[in-house]
Amino acid sequence: MLSKILSISGKSGLFKMISGNKNMIIVESLIDKKRIPAYANDRVIALKDISMFTDDEDIPLYKVFESVSKVSEGKAVNIDVKTATGDELKKWFGTVLPTFDRDRVHNSDIKKVIQWYNILIGAGITEFAPVEEAEKEEK
Repeated sequence: MLSKILSISGKSGLFKMISGNKNMIIVESLIDKKRIPAYANDRVIALKDISMFTDDEDIPLYKVFESVSKVSEGKAVNIDVKTATGDELKKWFGTVLPTFDRDRVHNSDIKKVIQWYNILIGAGITEFAPVEEAEKEEK
């Protein structure tokens, strides 16, 4: 599912890819359902292509979201990212991903994980694993 969910640099929130061609794509905001174009020169990245630094190896974002879901029991995370201190964010993220690299994962990264997770939950997206990964786990 995360292969069609996009982050666009300079635009807040997350977007679902609707259609596209070689010069632009049409995306729909997961927050307000408005459709806008994203052009070839916009920095667009699919959530499936993002990973988090850990002490061992990088962890795909979908696994981080699955861990957040377990910790928050499938509900939205109840942390105000605007008022939370760096220590509070790192302490919470330590419960989600105990081996995260405390030097390379910044407070802004943790805030983004919380915001994105809450947007996905608000949009009714609760399955984060890629289709291929989910099929492997079932077998």
